[in-house]
Amino acid sequence: MPSLKDLKSRINTVKSTQKITAAMKMVAAAKLKRAQEQAEASRPYAERMERMLGSLAGSMQGRAGAPKMLAGTGSDDVHLVVVATADRGLCGSFNSTITRAARKHIQKLLTDGKTVKILTVGRKGRDNLRRDYRSMIVEAMTGMDKPRLNFAKAEEVAVIVTRMFDEGEFDVCTLFYNRFKSAMTQVVTAQQLVPFPVPELDEGGEAAGGGGANQSGAVFEYEPEEEEILADLLPRNLAVQLFSALLENAASEQGARMTAMDSATRNAGEMIDDLTLIYNRTRQAIITKELIEIISGAEAL
Repeated sequence: MPSLKDLKSRINTVKSTQKITAAMKMVAAAKLKRAQEQAEASRPYAERMERMLGSLAGSMQGRAGAPKMLAGTGSDDVHLVVVATADRGLCGSFNSTITRAARKHIQKLLTDGKTVKILTVGRKGRDNLRRDYRSMIVEAMTGMDKPRLNFAKAEEVAVIVTRMFDEGEFDVCTLFYNRFKSAMTQVVTAQQLVPFPVPELDEGGEAAGGGGANQSGAVFEYEPEEEEILADLLPRNLAVQLFSALLENAASEQGARMTAMDSATRNAGEMIDDLTLIYNRTRQAIITKELIEIISGAEAL
């Protein structure tokens, strides 16, 4: 049985830990509100950008002169997997769920005989995947949120992906990240970035969502031509989708950290109560033993 000194020391240690986890919970809660607002504000722009490009891409599907980022390379032998995680831990299963989904995807591609290249955004994803796929990691980016996450950071990733695609280093690019739903719920999302996913065609041969016409049936005329618009907007859309994903990740990270620190604080409180109970019982047992020894000694005299 541990001594009273050991129990007291352990109680004080857990109390100190509880103060840290409670402070981290408050900091994460403060950061979550701002990150959530940024993520939610980016969604309409990213979704409408993708919808508009989907309409253009639907009208260009099967036509000659389509941009390479839309038409693809004509093959799917080499895959680039972009894994976006956090630089820090202490946020529950936030990082592990992303890397687990990426691992499953990578393993499936390898089983199918594909060549896989990995680009990690975030220290935790790099450290996790490096143990098994070190030779596949072609780029590892960290510090995306220092001093603040902004569009320029997403453009850095987009430039690397675009350069690799232009140089023929991969055929398909897929992004893995956590989409923010609530402070307690984050949804692991796999999004194909390159080539741009063309919407499915309906019975009339139009792309879902319009394919050049709006819901009222009006036909859009583009100036300049669709090819020129797509050639300019597809690389820009890549940066927009990456920025939106990083904002979703940032909100998800803070939500997961707040939830994890709240659980840790409550668990620390329960541990303190249990240790205090053990401490009081041990102290009572020692006092009782001493009283018995004193009484026994007095009776012996």
